[in-house]
Amino acid sequence: MEKLKQVLYQKCIDFVNEREETVQKLIASNKQGLLSETKSSVGDKHETGRAMLQLELENISQQLEGITTMRNTLARVNIYKKPEVGCLGSIIITNKGNYFLSVSAGQIRFNEELYFAVSISSPIGKLFIGKCLGDVVQFRGDDIVLENIL
Repeated sequence: MEKLKQVLYQKCIDFVNEREETVQKLIASNKQGLLSETKSSVGDKHETGRAMLQLELENISQQLEGITTMRNTLARVNIYKKPEVGCLGSIIITNKGNYFLSVSAGQIRFNEELYFAVSISSPIGKLFIGKCLGDVVQFRGDDIVLENIL
């Protein structure tokens, strides 16, 4: 179990690092575009181009804030804890799939098994918080039975 949690946790960290790298490249690219707009454009076209780049930078800044939130969430995960109920850092094994309650990092494959890294603030993540072995939750019309909590 400990090895599984370490792998899932590291994959989530890698996911966040990759997203941050992508966002940092976008920021650098847009700043460079903003500088070239300043140097070469005139009139209304200049103002429109600058405004569009500024909006894009604001959007990217929000993405960066999301990445910071994800990092903070991962910092609170204790992969060595064996929880009795669903909580941050839990692996929830169900009749419909396997979930790692951490950040929304998508699908992770380990030893031929598929795990979904989901945020505890996501709709399905919220359903698992505080649930015990054998509990049943409903998600999108399906009954999901908690078969194990690691």
